[in-house]
Amino acid sequence: MPAQPLRIVFAGTPDFAVPCLAACLASGAQLLAVYTQPDRPAGRGRKLSPSPVKMAALDAGITVEQPESLKDDQVRAHLAAYQPDLMVVVAYGLILPRKVLAIPRLGCWNVHGSLLPRWRGAAPIQRAVLAGDRETGVDLMQMEAGLDTGPTLIRRSTPITRDDTGGSVHDRLAELGAEALAEGLARVMAGEVLTPTPQPAEGATYAHKLDKAEALLDFNLPALDLERKVRAFDPWPVAEADIAGERVRVWDARAMPWAGDTAPGSVVNASRQGIDLASGEGMLRITSVQRAGGRRIAAADYLNARTELRTP
Repeated sequence: MPAQPLRIVFAGTPDFAVPCLAACLASGAQLLAVYTQPDRPAGRGRKLSPSPVKMAALDAGITVEQPESLKDDQVRAHLAAYQPDLMVVVAYGLILPRKVLAIPRLGCWNVHGSLLPRWRGAAPIQRAVLAGDRETGVDLMQMEAGLDTGPTLIRRSTPITRDDTGGSVHDRLAELGAEALAEGLARVMAGEVLTPTPQPAEGATYAHKLDKAEALLDFNLPALDLERKVRAFDPWPVAEADIAGERVRVWDARAMPWAGDTAPGSVVNASRQGIDLASGEGMLRITSVQRAGGRRIAAADYLNARTELRTP
């Protein structure tokens, strides 16, 4: 008799998880159900909106489960009733208790957006850009009770360039995560037992959740640190700066050499090339901004409205 297909339950919520859901659907495994967070208020009208994973699952005709927590006995019993061989978790946003981790025959896999043990936690992609890391990647990990501490199964890496933003790295890692997951599923379904690699004891860092309060640029810091924040916080929460008394969002900026003694945050030069602000080391050239209630515009267009800032 032919072997029974691998029985999978998928758990994920944001855009990052959608390519991995697609990888499960394309793998030939039996996708029993998709778990995702409950619909949340979004947009100006604060209407309840489904997660990207929920929308993708419904489009594929897959049963969707949206419990508030996995700590409830009835919720766990309902999950166990699916009799999954494997649970795949990608940016789900809910903690999996030990009793849930023990339900699938093969345990639970997680696709995490960093090269573990660096950047365990909620915001590994943005923290890597913010720290100036030259490389990042994804790990397919066997989950255990600790936060992102489980042994890794498959790894994919990618460089972080000076043109990368949090958004561009996010999109690249989402695809790499799907590739790693697809490989893992194919190998298991071919009868292979994946060998887990314990994470190194040294080098662990924690990627704290992003906070909008971090968005304001502190010009006492070196310009390169400010540039990295602009790139890391694109597309959310978006860096902000005070330019000669007006708070604006900053979408594009580049650290530049400068050896003047002007107070940090002061406008050094303003032209079609950008708005140069002094910093603790060097200067930051801002080339794209967004005024309150406005749209993203080039710095040259911003200066058309603030001609007093222009310098010869």
